[in-house]
Amino acid sequence: MVQGRWMVQGTAEAPQRCSLPVPQAPDKPELLNGSLTTHVLNTATGLPAAGLALRLAQLGGPGGQWMELAQRRTDADGRCLPLLPPGQAEAGTYKLHFETAAYWQGLGYTSFYPFVEVVFTITDPAQKLHVPLLISPYSYTTYRGS
Repeated sequence: MVQGRWMVQGTAEAPQRCSLPVPQAPDKPELLNGSLTTHVLNTATGLPAAGLALRLAQLGGPGGQWMELAQRRTDADGRCLPLLPPGQAEAGTYKLHFETAAYWQGLGYTSFYPFVEVVFTITDPAQKLHVPLLISPYSYTTYRGS
């Protein structure tokens, strides 16, 4: 039985479990070879964070230095071109650096956080990896998306 977006198995009196429908494989085969993307949302306004500068770097081995791989600026939808296009990801430790202070100053606000750095590990370079960032002048949240 389907109730809204949830799939309920069993009967109304004794449901066995709830789960979201299983997503289908994308129609674009190039998305199956992995990539790294991000999306920044301004939670104070509920709108995408347009024009926010960000950089991607990779850690060069244990105790190594950060090597910058890409620079981007978010578009009107809070997104940018993939930071690692399909086929270019490698297993390792990466850092996304978001210039939040400049973004908030451009909107006439002061930010508690001058920048946000999200450090993460890619273990399977073939997987698509999406790292969203939700920001307000006094908080931020990130998670592994899909």
